[in-house]
Amino acid sequence: NRAGKLPLMVDADHGYGNALNVMRTIQELETAGVAGIMIEDTVLPRQFGEKSPCLTTIEEGIGKMRAALAAREDKALVIIGRTSAAQIAGPEEALKRAKAYEKEGVDALFFAGGVTKELLEALHDEIKIPLMMGGGKAVGDKAYLGRMGVRVALQGHQPFSAAVQATYDTLKALRDGVAPSDL
Repeated sequence: NRAGKLPLMVDADHGYGNALNVMRTIQELETAGVAGIMIEDTVLPRQFGEKSPCLTTIEEGIGKMRAALAAREDKALVIIGRTSAAQIAGPEEALKRAKAYEKEGVDALFFAGGVTKELLEALHDEIKIPLMMGGGKAVGDKAYLGRMGVRVALQGHQPFSAAVQATYDTLKALRDGVAPSDL
């Protein structure tokens, strides 16, 4: 935050423990000047050998959202409830969690993967706070997403993967004798 003037949004994972840890995470990030914080309902860290992520119970997710909201002092700090429920447990569970987190008072909802056009339309009908999407395939153009209440649509890891591939290709070409001026 000291290095720039743009607002900073932080993915605070699951708050690094139980509800008390969530409160401490919110307090520390708010003190650092963060503008928005995402708290998710995924079990972290993953158990040894676990191949895919798991969700916390909805009660624990609600408790973490409640703790995050209780810990913030500046009402301008945006608390974003994040869930991977659509990808892990299906659209019904994602909608159920979205409604519960909105009812607790989060300022926005972030859906990490698994969002279909049908789910997006159901969310639009049921949820009144801003939506964010990340990962997965696009479910519509920008205008459509805007009409559905999506305010941020992250492009996932594709830009990072493309940059890594370009770096690899460049270094390989240099190793193979291509002149830097020919790259």
